[in-house]
Amino acid sequence: MTTCQVPAALIHQIQQELDEEEEEMMVFLCRDLAPDLANADLRELLVALNEREKLSLLGLSELLYRVKRFDLLRRILKTEKATVEADLARSLSLVPDYRVLMLELNENLEKEEVRSLIFLLRDYTPRMKMAKDKSFLALVIDLEKLNWVAPDQLDLIENCFRSIHRIDLIKKIQKYKHEAAMCSAHSQPVYVNALQASLPNLSLIDPPYHSGIQNVNKEKSKNGQSLILAEPVHMSIQESGAASYEVFDDKYRMQSQPPGICLIIDCIGNNADMLEKTFRCLGYDVHCHKYLNMKNMNQTLIEVARLQKHRNCDSFICILVSRGNSTSIFCTDHTFSGFPLEQVKVYFRADSCPELVGKPKLFFIQSYIVPDNEQECTSLLEVDGNDENFLANAEIPWKVTIPQVADIFWSHCKVNVSTLEKSSNSSSYYLRCLAELLCSPHKRKLSILDIHTELNRRVYEWNKTADPGQQYSLLLQHTLRKKLFLSAI
Repeated sequence: MTTCQVPAALIHQIQQELDEEEEEMMVFLCRDLAPDLANADLRELLVALNEREKLSLLGLSELLYRVKRFDLLRRILKTEKATVEADLARSLSLVPDYRVLMLELNENLEKEEVRSLIFLLRDYTPRMKMAKDKSFLALVIDLEKLNWVAPDQLDLIENCFRSIHRIDLIKKIQKYKHEAAMCSAHSQPVYVNALQASLPNLSLIDPPYHSGIQNVNKEKSKNGQSLILAEPVHMSIQESGAASYEVFDDKYRMQSQPPGICLIIDCIGNNADMLEKTFRCLGYDVHCHKYLNMKNMNQTLIEVARLQKHRNCDSFICILVSRGNSTSIFCTDHTFSGFPLEQVKVYFRADSCPELVGKPKLFFIQSYIVPDNEQECTSLLEVDGNDENFLANAEIPWKVTIPQVADIFWSHCKVNVSTLEKSSNSSSYYLRCLAELLCSPHKRKLSILDIHTELNRRVYEWNKTADPGQQYSLLLQHTLRKKLFLSAI
């Protein structure tokens, strides 16, 4: 067996784990690698690529990475998401950037939006079967067959996205065009559509990408009649790399690997495993602690705030689960002295943690509220989040133009402690919904504010049928200055 070949049993095992939508995505990604097998199913396609020595374990890892099946990377291929990303960063990619872009656009479209696109494109695909349940990827393939869409011909899709008010997706295309224009003339991604594959005299390799936008208004159909399209979207593409960031300055940068440190402190013990799995899947460096008393809680927060690794990360996440009251958490101490929640913010503000200046800091708090008559009145724990010793280890910039309290996202959920008495092993519904939303391929592509809106809706739907003592109260406060997407877009 050559080093390029993959065991047939491995292909079979992976194919059995994928659902229909994931198989469609993989076939789409491989479309250029075997143009003569445009109508093959996934197994047939992978077997053919394997026999032609075009498929390797590295390539198979990339395909699973592209369809977000990180669990199969770990369980079947015995590799990690970060390892695949490192390989892709070294340009060891099997899939052309154009295919990756189309897949990202597909993940960001709702079914209703795809139906709108199908309607808008009826005039350009008159011979194609435009079923209502057609996917965006299937629609792209139809357009490729008619030469309406190609790696350097995306104006038609841009115009349709403007019609459905998806300017964010237009920006994705413009970013792709800009990066393609910066590529060397020697970088020639292999691309072929089904129409080209049927014509033997056409090259299977496109000429290098160029930054010019084709004037689709002057395209003609095969019968010579002019096809009048909407005016192309004119969005300037900056010549210099630095200036190109102006288009995307409304979003926080989320490109570091890992995207940040995620600190989980679960003093109840019923949520930590679920949360750890969720944020590891998102690529975070997770630090998980259970059953801390207040002294250890304070020390853990200080140690994490001092980590130099924040410098190379783009965000920070902190999740706290404990008994408490409206302003403090009790940890595992028998005396309800309380650790002030406001102090948690202080540790990670710009003055205390300069490595996180300008970066989003997310806090998710689940408090199981203990009634006042059950709390012991003892003194609060002394904390040193802003003392001289703590700040002495931080290199404070001479000029900090971003407010110290900026870039904080604070989601605080409260529920009566009697919820634990009813089922001590049951996880928080609030945190369970948060994990589900972040694990959903479509939902996690939303901004964090949109995700929290959906979280609000689910929690309040729960409250409609829950006993008054089991209802959740959810409060969101934030000082974010930009849109935040936990998944790279």
